[in-house]
Amino acid sequence: MSFISMPRQDLLLAIESLAQEKMIDRDIVIESLEAAIAKIAKQKYGEEFNIVASIDRKNGAIIVKRLFDVIESSESVGTDEFGESLYNHDTMLTVAEAKKYSKDPKVGNIVEDQLPEPEFGRMAFQTARQIMTARVRDAEKGRQFEEFKDNIGDIVSGIVKRIEFGNVYVDINGKAEGYIKGTELIPGEKLSPSDRVRALIMDVARSNSGPQIFLTRTHPMFMEKLFVQEVPEIYEGVIKIKSVARAPGSHAKIAVQSDDPSIDAVGMTVGIKGTRIQPVINECHGEKIDVILYSEDPAVFIVNAMQPAKIAKIIVDEDTHTAAVVVNEDQQSLAIGRRGQNVRLASQLTGWNIDVMNEAEEQERRAKEFKEKTELFIKGLDVDEMIAHLLITEGFRTIEEIAFVEPQELESIEGFNAELAAELQNRAKAYLAKIEQDYLDEGHNLGMTDDLLGFDFVKRPTIMKLGEAGIKSLSDLADLAADELVEIMGEDNMSERLASRIVMKAREVAYGITQDEE
Repeated sequence: MSFISMPRQDLLLAIESLAQEKMIDRDIVIESLEAAIAKIAKQKYGEEFNIVASIDRKNGAIIVKRLFDVIESSESVGTDEFGESLYNHDTMLTVAEAKKYSKDPKVGNIVEDQLPEPEFGRMAFQTARQIMTARVRDAEKGRQFEEFKDNIGDIVSGIVKRIEFGNVYVDINGKAEGYIKGTELIPGEKLSPSDRVRALIMDVARSNSGPQIFLTRTHPMFMEKLFVQEVPEIYEGVIKIKSVARAPGSHAKIAVQSDDPSIDAVGMTVGIKGTRIQPVINECHGEKIDVILYSEDPAVFIVNAMQPAKIAKIIVDEDTHTAAVVVNEDQQSLAIGRRGQNVRLASQLTGWNIDVMNEAEEQERRAKEFKEKTELFIKGLDVDEMIAHLLITEGFRTIEEIAFVEPQELESIEGFNAELAAELQNRAKAYLAKIEQDYLDEGHNLGMTDDLLGFDFVKRPTIMKLGEAGIKSLSDLADLAADELVEIMGEDNMSERLASRIVMKAREVAYGITQDEE
């Protein structure tokens, strides 16, 4: 017997309204209602039946069906592990039985028996409502998760709902709840329920109660995105933010650059009388912000980053990624900053390790360096002090330079000849070979693999410290997070920016993942 449901345009209107209210797909609401109707039909006709419901997307008609699998015979389906027949007369029909519902049924087909639409009594309506509510809620959570997952790194605004143990819970425009951990709040700021607050979406995770949205007000990117909102030229890409370093609530430095030489990147970022930078300062609880002009030249960039201190001289060592900044004595405390804050922020901003010293300390450093190089050349090359001094005076700093320089450069030193130059190079290469073997032996004794020992993006003392910390292979290093690498090396020895560059380079070499180091 066939039952045909009447069109229900009012049902489609209700579905459309619910979908718009919850901001979820219309089909999700329809599928939720179909599941609810199928559940009610099973309660009426029997849970043992395979019953499905469908709603016509055009006219809202409800159709309920009982489905059967067509089999050859009751014996053809076999038995389970206990020897019991797998035949189920509630969900299976033989070919002969299936002819009642289909003209030409075949084994493997599914035949349908259309059922009357179940009546929605009080209990049935409650069941349908529970199922629909649960499914729509799940869909809403999924929609919220996808929406906010795509917005990681964006600033959102919300109302403080409650504060528990120093952690702040934020209602984000009635869509979801955000969470600001106490350590992600700017030190000294006091938030209260009903306050409006802005924060950066740091991470989004799934949970049974909906997406967990982790917010931060201390991350450097929070300040960067505030400048994007306040400075039109940054938003349009005319001015680029190259890096940001923060001591939240106290001091920050931001490096900016423009490809157009006619544009004053620093002036436009600050604004006339500070009109553009002041809203960012206010949002960051009075944080002092130095806007720095970025330069491709590391020496110039570092000098700019050390503002407001005036630099007398800078010595950059690209091999060790360190810079010695020399200042007059009256500028030394300003260059270092309170508790070392100025030089630390400059290091974070530039990605270089920076040492600050006055003229006397710099002379002492040079004398110490001269002594150390003299001792190195005397030991490594087995030469006297005079030859060592001659090499240093000519600009040689390492035994590697002596080993691989063109012989003519050594021969051109006053008092040297081709024979002495060749002998010095042979001794230098023999010394380096011994150092190399000692390095490999030490690494192998720690259980380190050759790919990590040969990773020349960082210096060997750093590699050995990694080995001592349990990092045995290049993939171990690639699997670290930047903050984990900083923890291993120590904050005084490595900035988070440099750690990020090292980890990304390790991933590139170990896994072939190429990324922009910035």
